[in-house]
Amino acid sequence: MPGIFRVSGPRFPLCASLIGAGGLVVIPHTPQIPPELKSRIIIRQPLQVLSFSESSAGSAASDIEIPAETCMGLPGRTYVLPRDSSECLPRFEVGQRRHARIAACYVQNATARAHDRDTVQWQQTPSELRSLGSCAPGRANARATSDNDSDSVVDEEIPPHSPNPTMRIPDLFTQYPIVRDALVTPTSQAQDETVEACLPFLRGESDKVTTYNEHGVASLNRETHLPFLRQWLGRLPGRLMGFDAGRPWFFYWCLAALTLLGEDVTQYRADLVETVRFLQNPEGGFGGGFGHLSHLATTYAAVLALALVGGEEAYDVIDRKAMWRWLGRLKQPDGGFQVCLGGEEDIRGAYCAAVIITLLRLPLELTPESPAYKEDGSVNLLTGVADYVRSCQTYEGGISGQPNAEAHGAYAFCALGCLAILDHPARSIAKYLDVPRLISWLSSRQYAPEGGFSGRTNKLVDGCYSHWVGGCFPLIEACLNGSDKLPAADEPSLFSREGLIRYILTCGQDHSRMGGMRDKPGKFPDAYHTCYVLNGLSAAQHQWELDPPATTTTTTAAEEGGNDMAADTAALAEAAAEAVWAVLPYLGEEGPQIFDHKDRVRPIHPVYTIPTRCVKAMRDYYGTVEGF
Repeated sequence: MPGIFRVSGPRFPLCASLIGAGGLVVIPHTPQIPPELKSRIIIRQPLQVLSFSESSAGSAASDIEIPAETCMGLPGRTYVLPRDSSECLPRFEVGQRRHARIAACYVQNATARAHDRDTVQWQQTPSELRSLGSCAPGRANARATSDNDSDSVVDEEIPPHSPNPTMRIPDLFTQYPIVRDALVTPTSQAQDETVEACLPFLRGESDKVTTYNEHGVASLNRETHLPFLRQWLGRLPGRLMGFDAGRPWFFYWCLAALTLLGEDVTQYRADLVETVRFLQNPEGGFGGGFGHLSHLATTYAAVLALALVGGEEAYDVIDRKAMWRWLGRLKQPDGGFQVCLGGEEDIRGAYCAAVIITLLRLPLELTPESPAYKEDGSVNLLTGVADYVRSCQTYEGGISGQPNAEAHGAYAFCALGCLAILDHPARSIAKYLDVPRLISWLSSRQYAPEGGFSGRTNKLVDGCYSHWVGGCFPLIEACLNGSDKLPAADEPSLFSREGLIRYILTCGQDHSRMGGMRDKPGKFPDAYHTCYVLNGLSAAQHQWELDPPATTTTTTAAEEGGNDMAADTAALAEAAAEAVWAVLPYLGEEGPQIFDHKDRVRPIHPVYTIPTRCVKAMRDYYGTVEGF
């Protein structure tokens, strides 16, 4: 049973910890601590307040007794106190055994001499003691005593971790969070392992990174990423035969990533046209491979790939009439879409369908073979999509793939993309979603010290969510900045762009000669992650502005539930598709730009995830085509 921990000394330059039955206890400042110490230690995040009481046992006035049983336990964790000015506070690293432990560490006061040491005294000292040094390899040992030695003195200073002094890296990205959950689970252990894998890269200490800039950020390795992507567009080895069902995805991922890196992808037009021509089915849509069933996901990827290479040859390969009839058969009475005939209905299908419909300028009318068809014409391809999206918002505030399922970052992007296609985000997103709760959930997906995003609650960071979650914020910001029903964003950015950029350029790149982008350190790069990590980098490096929505008779009728909702839906979607998204390099107030100018990638459309010029060119072409 832990006893009472007494700290005494005239200057109180001591930061001590008790490793008791509950784990590690760290003592923050309280009103009872002398004023000269309060200026030395600042707790910047909420902590459980420990119970302090002045000694009544005739001790000196400066003595403070801390009942150990009132302290909070953090077993098996690393705990970092923040600092102000230039004085570093130490990292405490402890074992996970349940027996009582003690350890103490000094922080040298700026006014104290190096040889000054204060005394740590124990009453009812635990029977089993372990020094901090023995459970933190490579650090100086702190001498601990037994039951019979109540006058123990810690006579070695434990040096804190200090990142490379030549780099300006905020502490937020170099150390564990201050407040951590005491419960150890496989999930928390996996999280700790991920942090440990990321920290050398984030601290500017990894020998795998050739060069860091003055902010501790690595350069974007274009010279390795470009050939990595090109090889995925060539002939693949037989061991990758399993990817044959997703060939349009590889076309899109590679062409989109090459475009982001500044490469002209029109050189791939002829090969792409000849390849996807044989993936298109007579009944409409594109399959993943030759003879495969048409699927909304692979059709979405094929259409975007054709938009990226551009040109009439690419546009004309699409059988728009068959596509229109096929989409009608996928349309469901509740407003959503099946992803394939007889397949599941989810929010991916709704987003992919909305992108295809508006890029190809397809008619919105339904044919009688559609499950959602009504003779009065009151339902079209886009009718009810917004209501379906609303039904997918969860109690957490995030968006699930289907109603009553788990929230996921990719589904949040699909939901916001759908609503931004249907109308101006300031109207559609504000009307159909609980925006404050959604912002809270999205913000909770960004972790420190990593700086990247996770896709779900209690999951690890993954580079692909740089896009799926990071790409949500331009749409949310357009909603807030144009809405008269929601408060405008009071911060220059709703997420830490610096954190995301640090994660992408230090942890999200494969720094070997292989090239490519990856999930996290220790994972192999692939085309999927290379595309979406670069998409996220683009979102962090740019800011988008959309003019506030104009009030027209159509918008007024739609808001009031006019008689011709199908026509109103079509008009609003057309206006949203024609809206101009202006893009500028992000120059926020977070601080100096931490990446080099040569490492900026190209911007992409926040909704269609391809360059705006590609969106406009495809829509303009089909706008001049009469009929099918």
